[in-house]
Amino acid sequence: DSLREYVPGDDVRSIDWRATARRSEVVVRTWRPERDRQVLVLIDTSRTAAARIGDAPRLDASIEATLLLSALASKAGDRIHAVAYDRQVRARVSGLSGAALMPALADRLAPLEPRLVEADWAGATGVVQEMLSQRALVVLLTTIDPAAIESGLMRAIAPLARAHQVVIASVDDPELAAMSRERGDALSVYGAAAATRFDLERQATARRLRQRGVEVVSAPPDALAPALADLYLSLKAAGRL
Repeated sequence: DSLREYVPGDDVRSIDWRATARRSEVVVRTWRPERDRQVLVLIDTSRTAAARIGDAPRLDASIEATLLLSALASKAGDRIHAVAYDRQVRARVSGLSGAALMPALADRLAPLEPRLVEADWAGATGVVQEMLSQRALVVLLTTIDPAAIESGLMRAIAPLARAHQVVIASVDDPELAAMSRERGDALSVYGAAAATRFDLERQATARRLRQRGVEVVSAPPDALAPALADLYLSLKAAGRL
């Protein structure tokens, strides 16, 4: 859309090196957000979605994030697809826009319940590829717990990340953060050590995903939806959709 002076925090991938060479300052490209892009949200309904974070299962936060992102992306002129999957499709919304979109999402997603089965990530990526005909933003609402990622998601996500902009959105458990600060007695110290180790493993998993071109956002249940919305807006502003 235009060029402007670089400021700290700008994505270095937006630097226009030719324009920079002609000037005495580093300049970056700014982008005009494109409309009519595709956004596909895949909600994990496997056993990890049943884990209770606070007073509600992880799935509830995933549904709230899906609804907010869908409303925002639809308002921005993008096309929304949503699918709930564990080992088979549990709900699907596609091809709707305008006033019909949000009621359809609410009707299809509200009855969802987690299934106590392992997620079939190879099958999930197959469903995503069948639904998309061009580059899209693919959002996986699941967990970045190391055991869950290593169960197949890390391997299955590789072809998706090559063809699409992939985001993994995960719910943080505030109780783990509180546990890591406890030092009242020997038992709480052991608990704090375990919580800290788990958090470090999650951070390492997030780094591995980012090295594969996957964006990762994680937040407590009440903050996940706005955090995912902010990431969508930043990707759109940077011309990465």
